[in-house]
Amino acid sequence: AAISVFGERGIPASSLNDVAAAAGLTKGAVSSSFASKDDLVLALMEHHAAQRLAASLAAVSAARDPHVIVQNVARVLVQEMHSDAAWHRLLAEYFAMSYRDPRIKEALRERRAEARAAVKRGLDSVAELLDFEWPLPTDEVAVLFFALSNGLAIESGIDPDAVPDDLLAKVLSLIAPDAIRIIERATGGPAGETD
Repeated sequence: AAISVFGERGIPASSLNDVAAAAGLTKGAVSSSFASKDDLVLALMEHHAAQRLAASLAAVSAARDPHVIVQNVARVLVQEMHSDAAWHRLLAEYFAMSYRDPRIKEALRERRAEARAAVKRGLDSVAELLDFEWPLPTDEVAVLFFALSNGLAIESGIDPDAVPDDLLAKVLSLIAPDAIRIIERATGGPAGETD
């Protein structure tokens, strides 16, 4: 309900009352879980990042061929990008708001750090599962994943035809050939799996 309300009206023009009404709840019911509208927006971001991480990890565990792993993760992120366009607009709006409000900026910085830490843990799990080391520190790899997926989502929101479904997979293969070779060595080479 919150994403729908914020997506239609924008974050500044929406209230917890609006969200409560859209959800069929009282304002008190919403306020008992979220101290403020900012708290609700930040909780949505945390929930969204956790969903993306879970979907990406599922894509990794479904294959052992490094090329298939890269394609699967990229496909999951692109599917999320297309199916959840409202989310990216909200993130961009909240990011812009954070430049005018130091309190929002600090809260956003903290939540994004938590989200990156969750992705880092996921990347560490993948490395442990496949018994290899990433060529960059996993906190930096997490930043790259966020930057690529969010940047492509913004471009897709502006012009969907400019961002083909396989673009992220191509980019990941170009910028991470060492990671693919490391995964290949760790898994005994390409297994010849297909999508």
